[in-house]
Amino acid sequence: MSTLRVGLRCDASPRRGVGHLVRCLALAEEFLARGAHVAVLGTIERLDWATAELAARGIPLHPGPDSPAELVEAARRHHLDVMVLDSYELNPAGAGALRAAGVFTLALIDGDSRGQVADLYLDQNFGAELTGLPGRLLAGSGYALLRDSVITARPPVPPRVTAVSRPRVLAFFGGTDAVGAAPVLTRVLVATGHPMDLTVIVGRPEIEAEVEDVTPGRGQVIRPVPPTTSLPTLITEADLVVSAAGTSTWELCCLGAPAALVCVVDNQRESYARVVRQGLAAGLGELPELTAAGVAGRATRAAAARTLLGLFSSPQRRATLAGKAWSTVDGRGRARVVDAVLDAVRPAAVTG
Repeated sequence: MSTLRVGLRCDASPRRGVGHLVRCLALAEEFLARGAHVAVLGTIERLDWATAELAARGIPLHPGPDSPAELVEAARRHHLDVMVLDSYELNPAGAGALRAAGVFTLALIDGDSRGQVADLYLDQNFGAELTGLPGRLLAGSGYALLRDSVITARPPVPPRVTAVSRPRVLAFFGGTDAVGAAPVLTRVLVATGHPMDLTVIVGRPEIEAEVEDVTPGRGQVIRPVPPTTSLPTLITEADLVVSAAGTSTWELCCLGAPAALVCVVDNQRESYARVVRQGLAAGLGELPELTAAGVAGRATRAAAARTLLGLFSSPQRRATLAGKAWSTVDGRGRARVVDAVLDAVRPAAVTG
């Protein structure tokens, strides 16, 4: 069989965030390890570190086709055998058009297929299930897509959690923090009154300015840092991680990080609720409620601060979260996904 040619259709920008690109990058690394040729088709706006990640892996970036006809034309122009679609904004008819053109199509979804007619679907969210799809569904965190940098940083056993008087806390909310969660959660962390060494990943200059405006309390240090490729190391060194309940949830689980999550956008709500209910992470609530004015907002922020204070004061609670998270995501999800693609594509190539 000739070299498999794979296209990954995704976009990333300060407004959209980088979750789609990050999980496509994990798939790209696995396909490359299997000898495939990989290209990204999409737009990456004002994210130099993201384009550098592609360049470092030798992955070309081509303009992103939008309409079904443009997707088919791009697949033909680049001689693609497989197209991965990871977008909430593309015309959902694109998947069916690609299939009709003979391109194997994998749609990455988050609880909603949007009517796409794909050969294979992937919903990596914990406890995911969706019936009535025309193609096969790979569902659940056993298929979580994680990059090399996360997989190699995974500890061989659940990390040991110890009592600390001044915990190291890491807060990050996606590659760009598109919804501005960092300043809100920085204020909630400060409101615990507990000493801490807090590192906050700031995805944009305006976020950094807001975080720098927060006055730390006694024994508290706030350190804003830009997005970094050393994030897995920062996660493994932290006594507690505060993050959005997006694609980074699976990175935290794989690394066995004691984590407290915030639901920052609507499409995270269901997965957030499942993860918290199953004890993989503590829940701090939803961002609109944490930012609300008046009595309701104050009550939500106070409840989140109490949850954080409980985590700081209970090594056992943090250890329980870390152990369950570590055992739930083993870092082999992307290999299972690529196995499923190859199992489907290779017989077709032989018979075709």
